[in-house]
Amino acid sequence: MKIELTKQAAKRIKKGVPLIHAEDMIKDLKTKEWVTFSDYQGHFLGRGYLGKQNKGSGWLLTTSDEVLDQAFFEKRLLQAKVKRNQFYQDEQMTAFRLVNGEGDKLGGLTVDKYGGFAVFSWYNETLYEKRQIIVAAFREIFPEIKGAYEKNRFDAAEVSAWLFGEKAPEPLLIKENNVNYAVYLNEGLMTGIFLDQKEVRGRLISGLASGKKVLNMFSYTGAFSVAAAMGGASQTTSVDLAKRSRPKTQEQFMVNGLSFEQQKIYVMDTFAYFKYAQKKQLSFDLIILDPPSFARNKKKVFSVAKDYGELIEQSVAILAEKGVIIASTNAANLASEKFQEMIEAAFERKKVTYHCRESYQLPADFTVLPAYPEGNYLKVLIYEVEK
Repeated sequence: MKIELTKQAAKRIKKGVPLIHAEDMIKDLKTKEWVTFSDYQGHFLGRGYLGKQNKGSGWLLTTSDEVLDQAFFEKRLLQAKVKRNQFYQDEQMTAFRLVNGEGDKLGGLTVDKYGGFAVFSWYNETLYEKRQIIVAAFREIFPEIKGAYEKNRFDAAEVSAWLFGEKAPEPLLIKENNVNYAVYLNEGLMTGIFLDQKEVRGRLISGLASGKKVLNMFSYTGAFSVAAAMGGASQTTSVDLAKRSRPKTQEQFMVNGLSFEQQKIYVMDTFAYFKYAQKKQLSFDLIILDPPSFARNKKKVFSVAKDYGELIEQSVAILAEKGVIIASTNAANLASEKFQEMIEAAFERKKVTYHCRESYQLPADFTVLPAYPEGNYLKVLIYEVEK
């Protein structure tokens, strides 16, 4: 099928932007077949597909006149594999991203490596229905992968399933920065670790947390806490509302030979913990803030875009006289400049001296297209704060 795009959309594609929006199409068409995109004058722009997902309504996969067959996907996947050569060579790293969607010119799909296993994430129904040809190409290019799982991220009916090959042990131990992490490849959409934060965890291990009392808010399975402990933190405190966070965090300490009895783990609301810490006059040398973009509990709806400043203010109240705050978000709809402004406005309200000493975005395995910087969703700022 041929899809004609507006003049503005054609200009974006020629600049290297692969995302197709509903308003880009001259006629409102729907199909799950591969399509040819052309400009409003009928000139060839490239090939791809239509598939509604949170980012848009389709993706351009190639600007060349080529067939989207198994050979095409083998070529794309080989290019992605070559880019990750440094990670394959790193004996201290057995988990990393193999395919980062549009960053590897395969919009709508990500694939992560966990030891000898892989996890596919499908972000729209069209690509999901084409998965047989893509998986066949993957198995040709990545024969070292013993087995794989898939996450369906566009339909909550069946979120996770075994895909092919051997089944992974539970837990599966992976290594990152020479630290062990326990992951579960078939427990819902999550696996137990967010691989995009590897550089920040590496920074905690390499000295940032040394000798410090560390507070890890929205701790999930405690990966930051374990990294801090392995980096010489004097104590870690992990806080998360989910009941599973306690046994998951304890497990992460155990697989590294660390006694979790020496660490503190609280299952409670983050803002409730801030009040508790102030009441008990607790203070921390390093506070990690990595909340979900949006969260809801019985008492409060949290949005990064609206409420992150409050997190900073509450953190300052329980920070040591000279402390460090790691401020992080994966909210793609929040610009880096706006995020920094929000944080620093909160510091100004608290009348503290602050200095942004380091910043991080996505690591190299999470490839981003230069023409599509929106794909670089991760924003991490490390501040030194003096009260």
